[in-house]
Amino acid sequence: MSEVKTKVNNASVEKFIGAVKDEESRNDCLTLLDLMKKTTKEEPRMWGSSIVGFGTFHYKGKSGREGDWFVTGFSPRKQNMTVYFCLGFKHLAPQLKKLGKFKTSMGCLYFKKISDIDIKVLKEMLKENKAKQKILVSQFGK
Repeated sequence: MSEVKTKVNNASVEKFIGAVKDEESRNDCLTLLDLMKKTTKEEPRMWGSSIVGFGTFHYKGKSGREGDWFVTGFSPRKQNMTVYFCLGFKHLAPQLKKLGKFKTSMGCLYFKKISDIDIKVLKEMLKENKAKQKILVSQFGK
């Protein structure tokens, strides 16, 4: 079984964000960093080389694969800003209707820039995700 490549590490979140070339994307990252720190009450950590994650849980899948993963996080990708929600979006359907201009897939929320979405709604979504964090532990392990 192959090993998960995206792992928490000691790289600097500030250096990572500071290296984002596009000024608007860099500023969006700083906004998300502040919002997620306040909402999750967790310290940001780098996961792999390009994801800023908050919180952690241990999972064990049906295949037997297990490891650690972040509860929520973000990454400035070339095409979109990506915000990760480990529980997906079923429990966030009411908020999604009010969020603005975005796309989703599995547990990823994509938008071009923060001004495309309602930041207050995103904050509600992050709070709801944090409140449901215990589900992750009950579903996936420790």
